[in-house]
Amino acid sequence: MGSNSSRIGDLPKNEYLKKLSGTESVSENDPFWNQLLSFSFPAPTSSTELKLLEEATISVCRSLGLWTVFTLGGVGSKAATPPELSSPLANQSLLLLLVLANLTDAPDAPNPYRQAIMSFKNTQDSSPFPSSIPHTFQINFNSLYTALCEQQTSDQATLLLYTLLHQNSNIRTYMLARTDMENLVLPILEILYHVEERNSHHVYMALIILLILTEDDGFNRSIHEVILKNITWYSERVLTEISLGSLLILVVIRTIQYNMTRTRDKYLHTNCLAALANMSAQFRSLHQYAAQRIISLFSLLSKKHNKVLEQATQSLRGSLSSNDVPLPDYAQDLNVIEEVIRMMLEIINSCLTNSLHHNPNLVYALLYKRDLFEQFRTHPSFQDIMQNIDLVITFFSSRLLQAGAELSVERVLEIIKQGVVALPKDRLKKFPELKFKYVEEEQPEEFFIPYVWSLVYNSAVGLYWNPQDIQLFTMDSD
Repeated sequence: MGSNSSRIGDLPKNEYLKKLSGTESVSENDPFWNQLLSFSFPAPTSSTELKLLEEATISVCRSLGLWTVFTLGGVGSKAATPPELSSPLANQSLLLLLVLANLTDAPDAPNPYRQAIMSFKNTQDSSPFPSSIPHTFQINFNSLYTALCEQQTSDQATLLLYTLLHQNSNIRTYMLARTDMENLVLPILEILYHVEERNSHHVYMALIILLILTEDDGFNRSIHEVILKNITWYSERVLTEISLGSLLILVVIRTIQYNMTRTRDKYLHTNCLAALANMSAQFRSLHQYAAQRIISLFSLLSKKHNKVLEQATQSLRGSLSSNDVPLPDYAQDLNVIEEVIRMMLEIINSCLTNSLHHNPNLVYALLYKRDLFEQFRTHPSFQDIMQNIDLVITFFSSRLLQAGAELSVERVLEIIKQGVVALPKDRLKKFPELKFKYVEEEQPEEFFIPYVWSLVYNSAVGLYWNPQDIQLFTMDSD
């Protein structure tokens, strides 16, 4: 891994650097390039080291580090370059920045690279920097946004997006104010849609990005106003026209269903449901397929609940005839599935309470599958949250009954739209607003440092580590 020798592999160092950077002007004595090649950045332990690190921060971030990362090989080119063909310099710079940003703090001083990432501003922002922030700079946010939108196929670009959204309020405010959020959200949804092809860390980062975005009510409203046409990568059904909001719901529900049948990761479940819950009060004009999938997910959960109950009953009967057979812990399984069912009922209830008149397709799907909810009406864990759902089902079922038999889909939707106006809003019980906020674990470095270095190991150009000496992460690590 060393960078102090005069040769890198089969090339003299200066020739290697020219090849890496694509320029003849790079010097082998340049400290930035020596840092880039070594990828060895211990936290500063003395005042001298700290001073040198502070002096390097702005120049690194401003020049090849941040700017090359943010342009990621060239913003504004006519066609986006596939990740495997992207600029080696951009890839190295991005990995370097992620390593620097995830250095642990010194005992008496925070990581200056992380400080810079947390506080940099748009070049169009003329307000002064607070004196309490020693490490900062300005950069063109539009160029940064464009680059991030184009490059989300790679783990490291998604991790950078997460880092900026989570840690830099200037970036977060800017992105949430954009009128073309579909350019950022669609690549994130595509990562989740192809969950089978992605490693778990990449999926986590994409999902947490969505969770952070859904913390904003303005985002949750605006995504239903963006109409998309012909989403070619969504293969379950032809979607000739759908809102970004409905597509987001479809992809998150698909991720939940994949997780239920494959990985069974509670962390993934929790964050998916949190994102749906954050959006639920602002559901608008849900696509009929999105409404169907919400109810289909509830149906899947209901079947799973009944299956666990049946297994528990059979196990209990068997144990009565044999005292030597230990009972499986069905109580824990039942508790987990009931937590998820309750969350789904809360999401449906939140939509009905806050935006019933905007979602006739969800009411239609509820009525079509009304029998699913019957068993939960008197269940002690769901009785309270079922009140509004039961009221809506009963109210609209009565109006359909009065309209006669053999009604067309169009006629049913017309009756629903008329009934929404007639339903007294004060009959729906108010519940606390569903709001979830992403919070990092107490020791995030335990996740991020091995993750970043695994990316360095797997994708850094021209750098070699002996696999037998790696202890920070397992070689088959995602």
